[in-house]
Amino acid sequence: MGRDESGTACVVFETAFGECALAWGEAGLRGVALPRGTRKTTLEALAHMVGPVREQKPPAWVKKVVRGLTAHLAGKAATFDGVPLDLSGLPAFRARVYAELARTTAGETLSYADLARLAGSPRATRAVGQALAHNPFAIVVPCHRVLATGGGAGGFSAEGGTTTKARLLAAEGVALDPERDAWHAVGEIPPPRRSERRQTRAPKR
Repeated sequence: MGRDESGTACVVFETAFGECALAWGEAGLRGVALPRGTRKTTLEALAHMVGPVREQKPPAWVKKVVRGLTAHLAGKAATFDGVPLDLSGLPAFRARVYAELARTTAGETLSYADLARLAGSPRATRAVGQALAHNPFAIVVPCHRVLATGGGAGGFSAEGGTTTKARLLAAEGVALDPERDAWHAVGEIPPPRRSERRQTRAPKR
């Protein structure tokens, strides 16, 4: 099911970052709220994304997402391939941004300009930033992998800002350099060129 007269189904779960909340419906995942200080404020953040929510026992596929999010926030990179996203009601451009970003893999990063091109609007870097600021699928749609042109951290709207972003990237083997606001892969492996990233992504299309 996922929704009744009382609201959208949701579950609250404990992580290394604090309590997170996740909502789902018949069409798939509807929203993920990272910790906002208290259980109440985290649920309020989730409700702001999806409307009224009601806690209930999650189905198997949601439990799997919860386990992945819990592991990822504990520093163990998880994958979310095949998680259905409910993109209904979202503006078309934002839906494309989220769909493209969901294709990326742990350890891969890209710029706002890269993501704008992939979403079919090369000049829409500002709109990409707005889409990421309103991303309802935190971590599952990994907006923490999007960096500023030149490798700067860029923004991050979750509580903790770029500190949280750095922790999420570290779980995937990517470190932000706090002095240069630039990044390097752990072990000093140079960042992949754009053409290399597209080659690794091509088989998933």
